[in-house]
Amino acid sequence: MNLRAPDRLLRVDLSAESVDRVSVPDEWRRRYVGGKGLGARYLYEELDADTDPLEPNNVLLFMIGPVSGLLPGESRYAAITKSPLTGVFLDSYAGGTFPAVLAGALHDAGGVLVTGRASEPVRLVVADGDVDIESAETWGADTVTTDEHFSDAAVACVGPAGENQVAYATISSDAGDHHAGRGGAGAVMGAKRLKAVVAWGDPPSGLEKLRERYAERYRESDTGKWLQASGTLETVDFANETGVLPTRGWRDGQFEGADDIGIAAVRELAREREHPDDEDPGGYRVETDAGESVPCGATAMTLGAGLGIDDFDAVAELGATCDRFGLDLISAGNTVAWAVRASEAGLLDHSFTFGDPDDARSLLRDIATRETTLGDTLAEGVDAAAERFGGDDFVPTVKAMELPAYDPRGAESMALAYATSDRGACHRRAIPIEREIFENWSPGRAARAVATEQDQRSILWCLIVDDFVGDVFEDLGAEWLDAVGLDTDGDLQTIGERIWTLTRLFNVREGIARADDELPIALRKPLESGPNDGQAVDEDRFEAMLEAYYAERGWGADGRPARETVDRLGLDEVVDDETPLAEQPIERK
Repeated sequence: MNLRAPDRLLRVDLSAESVDRVSVPDEWRRRYVGGKGLGARYLYEELDADTDPLEPNNVLLFMIGPVSGLLPGESRYAAITKSPLTGVFLDSYAGGTFPAVLAGALHDAGGVLVTGRASEPVRLVVADGDVDIESAETWGADTVTTDEHFSDAAVACVGPAGENQVAYATISSDAGDHHAGRGGAGAVMGAKRLKAVVAWGDPPSGLEKLRERYAERYRESDTGKWLQASGTLETVDFANETGVLPTRGWRDGQFEGADDIGIAAVRELAREREHPDDEDPGGYRVETDAGESVPCGATAMTLGAGLGIDDFDAVAELGATCDRFGLDLISAGNTVAWAVRASEAGLLDHSFTFGDPDDARSLLRDIATRETTLGDTLAEGVDAAAERFGGDDFVPTVKAMELPAYDPRGAESMALAYATSDRGACHRRAIPIEREIFENWSPGRAARAVATEQDQRSILWCLIVDDFVGDVFEDLGAEWLDAVGLDTDGDLQTIGERIWTLTRLFNVREGIARADDELPIALRKPLESGPNDGQAVDEDRFEAMLEAYYAERGWGADGRPARETVDRLGLDEVVDDETPLAEQPIERK
């Protein structure tokens, strides 16, 4: 089958109720490929600096990659926008049925770019390479109900949290099983009065032999075998054993109830095991007495250990609550943990305790609906709550995004990965903990490891490869791009570096500087239990890692890319007078 990478984009203006099909410049396709890269390039081009993320002129892109629907593993799409939580670049990814169907429905288009705000709630219907704007009769419904309304289509929608513009609302698919989760893309969607994107069509087909070869390589890889054996739920046990499992609002690094919510409990409670194939890498799904499921480790880590809850069914129910409301469970769990600690410190006129699922459930509802004064404040995230009530040293954030579930006080390179992530605290940009925790790294080694992984993941997210399957793409996808006839401008590692630098330029234009890459106050305080008891991130060592990272990147001491780096990466045609650059990069030592 003769396949060709998408070369069109669908532009939707909700204010004008218009849809246009436009050609993507060939130079942009060569330089930025698709997915994250092409989405970042459009966002930089289309959006003025200092735009309020919830205003109509913010841009929201639903992007696929040039080989979406053809790759092994679970297909994914990228939601790209300016984040209402952080005020900087946001790319958030989700799998499930929606991405592959969207890729088929788009035909020769690589995504949908949405601007404006509808006068009344609407949905976008994508089919046969075009988009229609229709009235959304499901406004007010949760994510499960909205998904069920379109039983014969694939849906990406917002729940009540998105409609109420919670700063960390998600875009949900498959009745809440999959989310473009972090950073609040769902709030941008809600602000535009866009309830759902509905895709009709058959996923793309072709390249079966290439697909099967990579699928087999993945099944035989360490990552593939790990997921087949236990899946991400095993990260609960790994983090707990190594003392990096944030517990009770980041006080402790180990949770005494980890066995009750980790892989051992899941194996005992599992009613059935899903068999892995090249569409789904496998893992356990547990149907509880309440009918809910726990498909991944993040739920147990954040809503279990993070809140001191060791009741498996209760943790599952809290996860389902986030799914139905359309809340990012990492930010939501951390915000609830902050509220408990603030209550204990006497900063709130409320009494909350760790280990109480009822408190957590009530707070999640208040956040999603904004019906209480406290819930309305918590809906803006930990930083906003701490600014109003105090307690900025309770729960760590980077660029206002709450940290996920690996505590860098037990693996300092993770502090660098979190601090330098382009969308705020994120463990998917680089996960050096998987190697550093067993080795003794210098600041320079940590900096190189983080920067290299960030660049590699940037190019893989242009193709939008499943994170786990991407581990077997030794050539970063060059063989796949060649198969669909997409010539690139430079080697793929350099393209990854170009895209990472582009998102940094976007963030610098929004005011991000070195101070925003600094260590959160909470991580300067020592852990109170576990193998790393009494340990905090060493501030001098962190500064040495950050300095080495800037040098590795070719950035200046202020955290801005240097002019010579911008020119080397071919980004001189991107920057404008509103984007300050460093005069010269830091020299490597």
